Amino acid sequence: MDFFKHNRIYDFVKMSNYGIVLSLILFVGSLILFVKPGFSLGVDFAGGTVIQVQYEKPAPLAEIRKTLEAVEAYSGVQVSEFGSPEEILIKLPTASSKVNQDIGQEVANVLKNTGDLSVRRVDIVGPKVGNELKEKGSLALILAIISIMLYVSYRYEWRFALAAVLALVHDVVISAGAVILFDIDLSLEVIAALLTLIGYSINDTIIIFDRIRETIGIRVNDSLENVINEALSATLSRTALTSLTVFFTVFTLYAFGGEIIKGFSLPMLVGSIVGSYSSIFVASKLVILFRFNLQAYCQKVTEAQRKALEKKKLREMYERGRM
Repeated sequence: MDFFKHNRIYDFVKMSNYGIVLSLILFVGSLILFVKPGFSLGVDFAGGTVIQVQYEKPAPLAEIRKTLEAVEAYSGVQVSEFGSPEEILIKLPTASSKVNQDIGQEVANVLKNTGDLSVRRVDIVGPKVGNELKEKGSLALILAIISIMLYVSYRYEWRFALAAVLALVHDVVISAGAVILFDIDLSLEVIAALLTLIGYSINDTIIIFDRIRETIGIRVNDSLENVINEALSATLSRTALTSLTVFFTVFTLYAFGGEIIKGFSLPMLVGSIVGSYSSIFVASKLVILFRFNLQAYCQKVTEAQRKALEKKKLREMYERGRM
């Protein structure tokens, strides 16, 4: 299925001038969010106890906070609405130290005078486990980016590799900034979404770079801008179909999946937009800004092919000589 005509070439290079400016604004804005207010660590990383409670009627948040704060053991408690007025999320900064202690039932007993309620979920993570998860989650992101950088460097000319990795970092940073902006706790679901986004974004970029490399072979004497425009126009239908498919799938999760899955669906929703946009307007523009030389690259490829052909002929001559 094609949405765009094959014989029409769009001037993406010209449009990418505005794209780079927009990317810089979003990227810098996300970095500022990293500093202030910063990530709100979920129970996975910070440790503590999370209790999800459902009321039969809209929950009286002010009364619930007052009731819990009156208990010394629940000092520092946070109470917030969770998806609907009837459901709330209670966060305690400390984890239960007793194996036989049912913290969910204890909280339910304390809140029994606030209305008819039921405990839906209790998550408990100790501070040691939280620190370990934080370290491993950060390590997973760093190793994923380094591995992709090594792979792209091996497969492409170094300017393409650097452009792909920078576009990848751009996507991850902006998606992580959206997590802070929408006040979503940093959890394992967010890390999983960012790792998924890394794979999705680099796949989109690699397909476009492959098409650029193929177009270089038949447009040796053309300008790099024209080659990129032709390659991007040829892959536009594929990029649009893939992006829309991912977008609507993730949007369905975000809209109807409930609060518990928003840590995964929101970064993926933002990343599906930013990842497709960066593959077209950022990565390709960076290749031009890094002063990629079309003619020098073609000469290099031709020389490599010539040497490979000579080695093949020498091997054939050697084998005939042995026979």
